[in-house]
Amino acid sequence: MKSIVIFLGLGYVLVSSVDMHSRHDWTKLILTHHWPETFCTMEHCTANFSYWTLHGFWPDSGISCNSSWHFDPSLIEDILPEMRKFWPDLLQPASTSFWKHEWQKHGTCAAKDEDLNSQHKYFSKALELYHKLDLDGALRKSQIVPCEKYYKLGDLEESIMSSYGVTPKIQCVPGKGGQFQTLGQIEICVDKQFQLTNCEKTSETLQISDNEVLPFVLLSRSGFTVCDPSVPVYYPPLSAKHKGRGFFKA
Repeated sequence: MKSIVIFLGLGYVLVSSVDMHSRHDWTKLILTHHWPETFCTMEHCTANFSYWTLHGFWPDSGISCNSSWHFDPSLIEDILPEMRKFWPDLLQPASTSFWKHEWQKHGTCAAKDEDLNSQHKYFSKALELYHKLDLDGALRKSQIVPCEKYYKLGDLEESIMSSYGVTPKIQCVPGKGGQFQTLGQIEICVDKQFQLTNCEKTSETLQISDNEVLPFVLLSRSGFTVCDPSVPVYYPPLSAKHKGRGFFKA
């Protein structure tokens, strides 16, 4: 237990006695997909993927639950080719550091469940759900594909809800002048039985423990926010990187 002081401009937010480890078990898992073109425009990498890739498989409660449980890539050697294709490190393609981060921060908490209590079980289950959901296919069914036109957020949500029967969390990067927003990340949630369930759509707060929250704006470094339903959504194709669209607020 410890206190955290976060400075913002001339003010600060004090959160006392924040326990960085949740006191209760998680109730759902968030299978997080990100769109490589958007991510790489933000992070100045090369998006060599024309399909949604995995960002993470996150319990809704708990962070870094067992610091002594170290990541060992040899334990998932048989699925590494699949990991590199569908859960790639977009910044360092040859590295395993991204998966190490995901395991230590999220996997060690997911591992409280017997079905996920090893590195192989954790990463394999995420890949299994990723293929089963087929987010690219779900969007294509509604003729939602990467292109230079804009979509309505409601059409994106309806496409996913009609395929899965649950509410997703769709995140965007605000565009210059607020005239559009760029599609960046889509979260699909499952319960402890790996059955689809609704995701929380708010991004106004980030849960730290059961009763304490910190303002999302103070902690988020991803650049993603829950998409604004009143603003058109740009779903950039792979070749869009140098076509003059700014993804960030002026």
